[in-house]
Amino acid sequence: MPRSVNHVASRARRKKILKRAKGYFGRRKNVWTVAKNAVEKGQQYAYRDRRNKKREFRKLWIARINAAVRQEGLSYSVFMHKLKEAEIDLNRKVLADLAMNNPDAFKAIVDKVK
Repeated sequence: MPRSVNHVASRARRKKILKRAKGYFGRRKNVWTVAKNAVEKGQQYAYRDRRNKKREFRKLWIARINAAVRQEGLSYSVFMHKLKEAEIDLNRKVLADLAMNNPDAFKAIVDKVK
């Protein structure tokens, strides 16, 4: 009896990878082995950068808060320490948003903390 090969499943597997490689340049989009490597590498970058994105945003928020607080005569670290002492529980994302879009409210927070 001849060997039975499940072409349906293997073809579906390849189609799934080639679909994800759509839009890639050159052989990365249509040659199975090259596309497979490109998609796997892309998934590694995506996994890594989902974590790096959080770091980058935190750095951005800290830079924005620091810039706004220095105009009021404080440094970032001193401001954050005084914020904790005053038991004001606002995270960096909210503080940075206030500093950018609502400077009057941010100034009120700084005055309360001083």
